Amino acid sequence: MITLIGTGHVFDLSAALLNIFEEKEPEIIGVELDPQRYQAIMLRNTDPTAYHAAKKNLPIVYKMLAQFQESMAEEYGVNAGDEMLTAIHYAQSHQLPVAFIDTNAQHLFIRMWNTMPFSEKFKLLFSGFAGFFVSKKRVEQELKNYQQNFDSYIQEIGKKFPTIKRTLIDERNEFMVLKLVALHEKHQKIIACVGDGHVPGISALLQEKQIPFETIRLQELQKPQIKETDGSSAHFSINYKPL
Repeated sequence: MITLIGTGHVFDLSAALLNIFEEKEPEIIGVELDPQRYQAIMLRNTDPTAYHAAKKNLPIVYKMLAQFQESMAEEYGVNAGDEMLTAIHYAQSHQLPVAFIDTNAQHLFIRMWNTMPFSEKFKLLFSGFAGFFVSKKRVEQELKNYQQNFDSYIQEIGKKFPTIKRTLIDERNEFMVLKLVALHEKHQKIIACVGDGHVPGISALLQEKQIPFETIRLQELQKPQIKETDGSSAHFSINYKPL
């Protein structure tokens, strides 16, 4: 059985995740990271100066998304990707293997940018810079809209940014499902932590392959920790939700 957990990279989900891990007692935990991204997160936590220097060489869209996630994570008192580290640390402390189930993000963003039409690049950059002062409250409202109208939300992304949808969502779903199928052949109890936006697509592919699974969505993880929000601002936004 695969337990597919939909997370958000900018939220404090550690307590909710640990409760699930204890309840499910997995044999292995998969995370939506590649080894390079994991090393980058560790470098950010251990040597921020080196981390920021390394960021200068990242593809522009990668840096844009990373900056937005880091800014929003600060609003919630965490670092972007902390929920993935929670999963990894739990696995390590319980002598469980960790599976990095995502594709190489840097290569992905470079390929996406190189294949993206100019008109789509312009819309992407414009939407990014136009959102420099998007409030935390606005982001949370957008998240609620996404949770309630996922299909229409994804269709809208596909219309505005077809290359982004194909590369960052569809292709990665397929890649991660291949990884999960391989894990299923070796393990009975698997937990996979992925961005909540990937859950519907991965679920559909697992169902097609007749792989037993269950899902726990981001909305469920957040239920015990809903807080009133203020209007404080983040620094950056693009029209693409957490991965």
